[in-house]
Amino acid sequence: MIQDISPSKFNNSYKVCQPDSSSRFFIFSEDKLLADTSLENGDIIFPGNNDIPSADNAVYLFSIDDISYFLISDHKCSENGNFRFVPFKELRQLKISRNNSLFAAFTAYHLWCWYRSSRFCGKCGHTTVHSSRERAMVCPECGNTIYPRINPAVIIGVLNGDRILITRYRTGYAHNALVAGFTEIGESLEETVAREVMEEAGLRVKNIRYYKSQPWGSASDLLMGFFCDVDGSDEIHMDKSELKYAEWISRDEIVLQPQDISLTNEMMKLFRSGKI
Repeated sequence: MIQDISPSKFNNSYKVCQPDSSSRFFIFSEDKLLADTSLENGDIIFPGNNDIPSADNAVYLFSIDDISYFLISDHKCSENGNFRFVPFKELRQLKISRNNSLFAAFTAYHLWCWYRSSRFCGKCGHTTVHSSRERAMVCPECGNTIYPRINPAVIIGVLNGDRILITRYRTGYAHNALVAGFTEIGESLEETVAREVMEEAGLRVKNIRYYKSQPWGSASDLLMGFFCDVDGSDEIHMDKSELKYAEWISRDEIVLQPQDISLTNEMMKLFRSGKI
């Protein structure tokens, strides 16, 4: 999955620091990221000190191994040389040797979206400032503290003997997927699983069991994977407003997603191989 960067180590501990000669910078323009995707070294390259006019307003995000990554929000950078503003959809489709850069980009995008939407206090409307001691935006007027937003969502492998429920969204991502949805207020994860399967496929489920989680920064999500079994009738009543396809598929009929970075793909692969 995208966060599988071993033996590299991801460190998201907050600190106030300045870039050094090895630091890399994330500069976003809407849903595009300034990067070199020529893959001359088999990887995505993000700008360093020599590639940008100034890093005076850089905010430390995290580190991977010995490389520190910073965000420059109010940028005056333009495309130059191999560096261009690349759409996130294009980044996800790149064939790179390791996940480090893609995971860093997804995580940086998550934080950039949060910083962008947290510039003003939701209580009094005053301009917020960076906390000096933790990853938070603070209102100097009323003291309101805003932390990074993380959206809990479930990915659900619904099983029916040697078949699994495969779906495709009506809009957006065009490849095979599993039933998925966001946890609502006052709801447990297990209740989310049962509700989403009923809403999308009209099926009741039992034996709900947790599999694994995944941070998915491009949507500010924390995805939690579950497997469960159909309970009673296996007749599908698909929500046509959300899905264009929902069918029971045997193990050898499963077509995986083109990139092996998502929790959904790992769960489909696990079932196809007979490990579930």
